[in-house]
Amino acid sequence: MEGTVILKNTKKSLTDRIFRRKIYVQLVSAVHSDPAANDLKGKLGKRAYLKEKIKKPTGLAADESAFRVKFDLDDEVAVPGALIVRNEHHSEFYLRTITMDGAPGHGKIHFLCNSWVYPTHRYQKDRIFFSNKTYLPHQTPAPLRKYREEELQILRGEGKENDMLHEWDRVYDYAYYNDLGEPDKGPEYVRPIYGGSAEYPYPRRGRTSRPPTKSDPHTESRLPLIRGKDVYIPRDEKFGHIKLSDFLADTVKSITHGVVGLVDAVLDKTPKEFDTFQDVLDMYEGGIKLPDSPFVEKIRENVPSEFLKTLVRSDGAHFLKYPMPDIIKEDKTAWRTDEEFVREMLAGINPVVIRRLEEFPPVSKLDAKRYGNQNSSITKESIEENLDGLSVEEAIQSNRLYILDHYDTVMPFLRQINTDTPSKVYATRTLLFLKDDGTLKPLVIELSQPQSKGDQIIGAVSELYKPSEDEIGASLWLLAKTYVAVNDSAYHQLISHWLNTHAVIEPFIIATNRQLSMLHPVNKLLHPHFRDTMPVNTIARQIALNADGLFEAAVFPRKYVVQWTSALYKDWVFTEQGLPRDLIKRGMAVKDPESPHGYKLFIEDYPYAVDGLEIWFAIETWVKDYCSFYYKSDDMIVHDPELQDWWKEIREKGHGDKKDEKWWPEMKTIDVLTETCTTIIWVASALHAVVNFGQYPYGGYMPNRPTISRKFMPQPNTPEFEELKTNPDGVFLKTVLSQVRTLAAISVIELISGHSADEVYLGQREPGWTSDSQPLEALERFSKTLVEIENRILARNNDRKLKNRVGPAKLPFTLLCPSSGVGITGRGIPNSVSI
Repeated sequence: MEGTVILKNTKKSLTDRIFRRKIYVQLVSAVHSDPAANDLKGKLGKRAYLKEKIKKPTGLAADESAFRVKFDLDDEVAVPGALIVRNEHHSEFYLRTITMDGAPGHGKIHFLCNSWVYPTHRYQKDRIFFSNKTYLPHQTPAPLRKYREEELQILRGEGKENDMLHEWDRVYDYAYYNDLGEPDKGPEYVRPIYGGSAEYPYPRRGRTSRPPTKSDPHTESRLPLIRGKDVYIPRDEKFGHIKLSDFLADTVKSITHGVVGLVDAVLDKTPKEFDTFQDVLDMYEGGIKLPDSPFVEKIRENVPSEFLKTLVRSDGAHFLKYPMPDIIKEDKTAWRTDEEFVREMLAGINPVVIRRLEEFPPVSKLDAKRYGNQNSSITKESIEENLDGLSVEEAIQSNRLYILDHYDTVMPFLRQINTDTPSKVYATRTLLFLKDDGTLKPLVIELSQPQSKGDQIIGAVSELYKPSEDEIGASLWLLAKTYVAVNDSAYHQLISHWLNTHAVIEPFIIATNRQLSMLHPVNKLLHPHFRDTMPVNTIARQIALNADGLFEAAVFPRKYVVQWTSALYKDWVFTEQGLPRDLIKRGMAVKDPESPHGYKLFIEDYPYAVDGLEIWFAIETWVKDYCSFYYKSDDMIVHDPELQDWWKEIREKGHGDKKDEKWWPEMKTIDVLTETCTTIIWVASALHAVVNFGQYPYGGYMPNRPTISRKFMPQPNTPEFEELKTNPDGVFLKTVLSQVRTLAAISVIELISGHSADEVYLGQREPGWTSDSQPLEALERFSKTLVEIENRILARNNDRKLKNRVGPAKLPFTLLCPSSGVGITGRGIPNSVSI
């Protein structure tokens, strides 16, 4: 019986003939066990070596090859359920698929492998690949059960718990975030260990098994940036060969070393401040002119990334010319308006914080014994004149008051940040009023700092700012809005984005590989939503989260960035990560059987929520259709040992610092499984798409989304206040805009806001992922539904009555449009946290 093997040969020096004669495949019977074996494993077929190369195959990547293979399918094998692949070369190859043509009585049998196969001597047991059939544990054919169990034991690293892991190991295991500091470099590089303690709880990361540092046996040593690609993660998790496999490893090395080095070395003799907004625009319209210098030439010669070569022009023209961010593409000043400021709370890159105000004045939940009275100083008198004739009580009762509240999240860290770092930051509250036309208007901004008595915080010192038409008042109001943006940008990057998508998903990836066989339906359901996340997170630890990394350089908590995320992880609740429950928690919606999808939005034109609910329920329908095919009763859920072990490990190990929380549901019903998987898919796909792929369109222009403020608000009778009268733009730029060093961060934002050519989007799966027709039909329905949702999103963006969808910047909300092209598009929902 003929078959086809598709693989990638990394050893280009080998001829096809030499290469293929040292690779063979053996079929594993799904119906007959080997009577000579005591473990009841399936009968093995004869060795089948790769034969001739197929000269004109279709559907291959540029670096892939297809080979013929001839199987001798005898009665003892009968029906193959798996196959063993042995590699007797000295180098690995990437095995994508093996397809058997025309098995008697079964037709084509497909093995979706997608795995690196190392030389046989690297493994203690043979590499086995199962066909694309799906089995719950108790349904697994008896000859395949031992193989199923052994494969999970290998992936759990049983027997290798204390071993140094190598690239050919396929071990998924957990570790604390103990690799962010470098104590051997000095005390300023010491960072806490995150995870495993009540003080610093954190989701677990993948185990990398590097040796400890010399100074601290509990801190894992770090590799030099140039060797960042060598940090252990299971090889199959590393970037695919179609995608830029060196993605950030080379490009970020270029950015952090090349750009920052260039800024430091070349621009030392030039001012490091932006004097005017035109200086900022020059980055997009012309770039920064560089002097002729041997150092510049050296940088150009040593930049390995094509991305940076477009920035460091070889013709000597300009350096750091960026594409025009969408926020200023149509109108260079619309970002300054109150309308755009509040619209982005509903339709920007962080539309997940705004909530309905249900009591006045706003109340702090901080412990009064520790922080004193932190309730708001906003009075009724300060806002009632702008409530369109309503009293505060009437506005609250009619659901017209809202708040962007970054107070309790920032205040506990404010004294440390403002004392120990260059940042000068406020804790902010912004009150908003819902107008008759469905848009919001800002009423007042409260900027607060802690009031201290010795080492004790006893309250807050607050200032209130309101919209103003006089020149000084308008300048102060713009600054106040920008301090809010600094809070919101940092929360977006570190909490909404890093913590609530990247970090919290990784434990699910590890547990799924350790506890759910590739034959398991839930593994097949979730697998596409984990693609590329572990390597992205590894790179984040290497260059962004680490001591003196990009986040510490470019986001206001500075050296406290990860400590801040750890503090807010204490409030993370898995069951609230799904969109409907999140909207209810924030008071933005209530259950209502008469409303679309059963939820009534208090702000009807809330683009993130309107589009998001459609995506959420499309995912939920797909997940329910899929799970119901395999689980015919709740009892089957309860008695699925792999599923129960998976859920137990997520709670007790992956999110082990949360193991005693009462909100974890019991995995006993199809409804709980459906909501759990829907939530995982939502977080990895749609939620991440919203908070990631708009970063450059909205935040590439730093005045709109600054991440650091370096001076406090100018006060009357000071030189800064006097300068505000004559040079308000200069004061703005010196007060809140990051230094030139942050250009490196903009470079990264541009990089991570784009889609790669091989991106796989929500509703898409690799052909041959399952042999079951009903799940395939359900996936097709899901894909068609997503197309219909996208068409409705685009139609809503063209409806002028919906004023929150486009706004004065003429930037339509497309972050939840499922499809996208390559590059920075401000749209597209990839299956996973893949960048």
